[in-house]
Amino acid sequence: MSYLPWLGAISLTFLLLERVFPWRKGQPLLRRGWVRDLGFLALNGRFFSPLIAVLNGAAAVAATQGLRALGLRLDVSPIAQWPLAAQLLAFLVLADFFQWCIHNLLHRVPWLWTFHKVHHSIDTMDWIGNWRFHWMEIVVYKTLQWLPLAWLNASSEAVFAVAVVTTLWGDFNHANLDVGLGPLGYLLNNPRMHLWHHDQSTEGGTAKNFGIVLSVWDHLFGTAYWPRERSPEQLGYPGMQEMPETFHGQVLWPLTRARRIREESAMVLQRAATWDDTVIAPKVPLTARHPTKPAPGSEPVPSSAVGKQ
Repeated sequence: MSYLPWLGAISLTFLLLERVFPWRKGQPLLRRGWVRDLGFLALNGRFFSPLIAVLNGAAAVAATQGLRALGLRLDVSPIAQWPLAAQLLAFLVLADFFQWCIHNLLHRVPWLWTFHKVHHSIDTMDWIGNWRFHWMEIVVYKTLQWLPLAWLNASSEAVFAVAVVTTLWGDFNHANLDVGLGPLGYLLNNPRMHLWHHDQSTEGGTAKNFGIVLSVWDHLFGTAYWPRERSPEQLGYPGMQEMPETFHGQVLWPLTRARRIREESAMVLQRAATWDDTVIAPKVPLTARHPTKPAPGSEPVPSSAVGKQ
């Protein structure tokens, strides 16, 4: 089973759907930052995710052996004996719940939010924006959900199918498509609901709509916010001017922020050092005024004479 053909087919599908049925009709295909996000698609979808999968697999083997040494086994789950469709459904629901929890943490834990800012620097939404995220997020997701999902012991076919479904739904959520799914929107995530997750304002709370495939978790735990009759006025996050616009600047974030702060600080110090040389206004020398003799008969009246007339 190869993930790459599925990735290419899903990407092409949403590229065509956005051209035929665009929600925001004036939004160009090659909008600002599109090439950068294409780089993220190649990095996160083609290169980094498989690399992390290999490393995660090696770590999983070592962790499994360590757990067995402690008397804990991960092969006691009965799911492996279920039909493939049942395995797929169980793995999808549980994986989506764990990803909802982790996504929640990305917004609430400051150091995790630092990395998640890369994804929320999106100001024009389309399917390829789904792939603009920091590589550290892959590490966080894979690490935190490994143990509970490994305990399920689902077949590799079910795990692969869920990975494809998650990719499909992630692109769908970010696509420029006017789809709300009607009543199914209370169960499944969709572009209209997810757009409010990227809202820059605090309307409905600063943290809302964390669902990946299923929106039901947000409705159950009170984090759903979706005014169905309108869209957010502006996407992004407050202070997003700090985020570099280049591909390498976002891949190396937050190191690039520290570098930018150092550069700006150096500029401030340089300006302060040259402040004395800055001409604010021309300096005009004041001419000395020479005392003049009073005219005859105009001598000043002594203060002692005031009131004696």
